[in-house]
Amino acid sequence: MRQKNKQSVQLRPTTQKVLVLLLGGLALGLSGSPSNYFRILKNIQKDWLSINNKALHNAIKSLYRSKLIDAKENEDGTITMFLTEAGKTRAISYNIESIFIKPMKKWDYMWRLVLFDIPESKKKARNALSQVLKNIGMLQLQKSVFISPYECKDEINFVIEFFQLKQHVRYAIIQHIDNELDLKNIFHLL
Repeated sequence: MRQKNKQSVQLRPTTQKVLVLLLGGLALGLSGSPSNYFRILKNIQKDWLSINNKALHNAIKSLYRSKLIDAKENEDGTITMFLTEAGKTRAISYNIESIFIKPMKKWDYMWRLVLFDIPESKKKARNALSQVLKNIGMLQLQKSVFISPYECKDEINFVIEFFQLKQHVRYAIIQHIDNELDLKNIFHLL
């Protein structure tokens, strides 16, 4: 028996931001690193300041109707809003589309490698991971080896968690690689 494909709800930019902000709150709760904590707060503040109040009200109503968020009333009369599982998935997908590696002001002469060996049973995730690594600014050295001269551990951790591939992916920092001159040229480090 064939299942009908569920149509995905098209969300407006403000609605997408609300989902990302709610996910940011979740990320703060799960963050174990002070540097991650402050980076998340900075991004949340930037997104929050760019939201129009009327658009925010409409976005929250829309998210509630689409079952991407839910709410519960607390004993003190306040209302707590939270992401549903569908909302978490949607928020992460919006965030994964905007992630990128920021070039460092001064290069530290270290190379960051991402290496993976992902089973054929996870081929779609493997292909998606490769595409995202390219999109965020890494250079593909081999089929399952990517490189960047810039600090990107947080971004890589986010990407591999998103695709649930942590056990198949390795991150390394190296000082030298034999084709370094070519790589410096590609990354405009000369």
